[in-house]
Amino acid sequence: MRENLAMNAAQPLRQAPDLADRFGAHVVQALIDEVTLAPKPGLVDIRSCGAHHDLDWKLMCASALALQPTFVELARAGIETQPLLALRERIGAIGRVGETRMLDATGGVNTHRGAIWALGLLVTAAARELLDLAPQAVAARAGSIARVQDRHAPARTGNKGEQACLDYSVGGARGQAQAGFPHVVDVALPELVRSRLRGDSETAARLNALLAVMASLDDTCVLARGGPDALAEMQDGARRVLEQGGAAALAGRRELKALDRRLVELHVSPGGAADLLAAALFLDRLQREAAHTSNA
Repeated sequence: MRENLAMNAAQPLRQAPDLADRFGAHVVQALIDEVTLAPKPGLVDIRSCGAHHDLDWKLMCASALALQPTFVELARAGIETQPLLALRERIGAIGRVGETRMLDATGGVNTHRGAIWALGLLVTAAARELLDLAPQAVAARAGSIARVQDRHAPARTGNKGEQACLDYSVGGARGQAQAGFPHVVDVALPELVRSRLRGDSETAARLNALLAVMASLDDTCVLARGGPDALAEMQDGARRVLEQGGAAALAGRRELKALDRRLVELHVSPGGAADLLAAALFLDRLQREAAHTSNA
């Protein structure tokens, strides 16, 4: 099952007939890479359900694969639609259909609502300007799109993350996007690069990137379940892992296991940070592919 999912996700990368297909496949691969990464504190991964009772690795992978047509459509919208308002409203409609597609695939479980928003904006922005796929440039374009008001979007969604934004006066996923994804370009990606440069394994580097985001993000998934006290514990615990050398160091791994146990006890899961890690992995993949193409 695991091998088949990985092959299905990677196949379009080799055989995509056009750019939108390839970009959509890149997003799906980033989502599968994120959920497969282990051990992630409080989150679903290939070894554990984390703090969840209704999610597991297989369901998350099935959801990601079901969303591939949505991300392809979003990339195609970025290629075809120039006026910002028209683009924003086109991708908003695509995203809402994508949510329905996700819920159909998961039996009504919210697996990737935040990822549809974040990676949907980024894949649209990437496809909009193919000559500049640097992460900062793609994220800035995504921020410009996110700041446009979709006149057809519901005023309130009733989502827990939205309510947490209102309850605790934080920006949440919308604020992160409108600011140009600072936790992706200024936190996750630099940590990924630093970890690789010092010789950490790719698994450790990705875990460190996740922890760097967790250490400072006002994660509405955590706030919605556990409030400010749980958020503070998560942030402090993530900082301790990094201070002890990160996921590649023995002391860091001990702190990581302790943080995982604590988040499961608190029944909180940093889903916002996980979405931003997937976004970072997508932008990293795009940049590396562009560099490889230019050097070929």
